Amino acid sequence: MQQPTSWARFAGRTATDVVECVDLERAPERLEHDGPWFVVVDFEAFGRGGRARAWRFAEVRDDGPDVGAAVPMRPGASDVGWTGPDASSWHSSMDRAAYEAAVARVRDHVREGTVYQANVCRMLSAPLRVDDGEPDAAALAERLATGNPAPYAAAVHVPVASGVDPVWVVSASPELYLSLEAGMLGSGPIKGTARTPAGLTGKDRAENVMITDLVRNDLQRVCVPGTVAVTDLLGVEEHPGLVHLVSRVQGTLAGTVRAAPDRWRRMLGSTFPPGSVSGAPKSSALRIIDELEPVPRGPYCGAVGWVDGDRAELAVGIRTFWWSDGVLRFGTGAGITWGSDPQAEWRETELKAARLVGLASGTASGPPRP
Repeated sequence: MQQPTSWARFAGRTATDVVECVDLERAPERLEHDGPWFVVVDFEAFGRGGRARAWRFAEVRDDGPDVGAAVPMRPGASDVGWTGPDASSWHSSMDRAAYEAAVARVRDHVREGTVYQANVCRMLSAPLRVDDGEPDAAALAERLATGNPAPYAAAVHVPVASGVDPVWVVSASPELYLSLEAGMLGSGPIKGTARTPAGLTGKDRAENVMITDLVRNDLQRVCVPGTVAVTDLLGVEEHPGLVHLVSRVQGTLAGTVRAAPDRWRRMLGSTFPPGSVSGAPKSSALRIIDELEPVPRGPYCGAVGWVDGDRAELAVGIRTFWWSDGVLRFGTGAGITWGSDPQAEWRETELKAARLVGLASGTASGPPRP
C-alpha cells in the first residue's frame, strides 16, 4: 500500500516529490520564500511539546477552487485501495464516565471563575499495520472526499522512506483557522453542533459568540487597530450528518507585522492554538485541558494548510486522522460551558466522530461506544 512518492493536497493545490521540511518554531522566515509550503502544526506546538512543520515539494499544480469535491489526490487514487482498522478495534482515551467527569470539572472551573469555556477532547485510536510500509493516505482521503466532502479537506503524506521528516495526516476539516489574502487576515470559528438546524440551542449560540470574541481579540494583536470586524455571526452551515454555527472575522494585517521577516511567528504566536478548540480565556483553558486530557492531541485541533508568500489558508485540524507507529488516530471533542450537560456533550463527541470513523473502518455506524 505504500506509495512511491510523497505528496500533499489542500485548497485546490496538489504537490508531489518532497524537497525539504522546516521547523516553524526555529525558522518561520522560511515561509516567506520558495513556496508554497504545506503546513501541519500540532495542537501542543509553540512551547507545549508539539511540532510545527512545513514541507516544500518539487512539483505543485493548481486544480482550482473545488476543494470539497472528490478530486483525485494523486493520479489513479481510489478508495478501493483503503483498508482501515476493524470497527471494534477503536479505543477511546476517555470512556464515557471519564469524559462526563471532565465536563463536570470544567463546569466547576466556570463556577469558580477560572474560565468561561474550555474544549475537552478524547482521542480514538486503532492499530493499523501494513506489511509493505505505510497505509495509503490518498485512498483514505478519497474515501472521505466521497463520503464526507469538506470545505478544507487536506492530506499530507511524506513517507519515512523519503529521507525527509515524515508526516501522515488526512483531514476533512470544515473550519478555517487563518486566511491571508491581499493583506487581509481572516478566521472562521465554528462553535455549535447539532444533527439539524432545529437542534441548535441557546447554549450553542452563546458558545459561538464567546469564541468569536476571543478570535476577534486574537486578530487584533497583529492587525491595524480598528480594522478587525465580525463580518458574519452565527451562520448555519450544513455538513454531512450535522450542522454547525459558523462566524467570520477579518482585519487588515498591521504593516509592521506584514513587513517582518518572522511575520508567521507573530501571526501564529498571537492566534494559536485556534480559539474554537481551546477556550476562553485561552491561557486558563489550556491549563485545564492539560489537566484533564490524558494524551496529547497532536495534529488534531492544530493547523493544516498552505502558505505561499503573501497568501495563505490554514484549517483547524478537526475531523482529522493521523497515523504513526502502526496506530491510526482520530480526535473528537466539545466546548464546555456552565450550560453544558455532561451526557449531551458526550453525545456530541459521538456525533462528530461516527461518520468519519465509520468511513475509515468501512462501516456506517463508526466505533463502538466505550
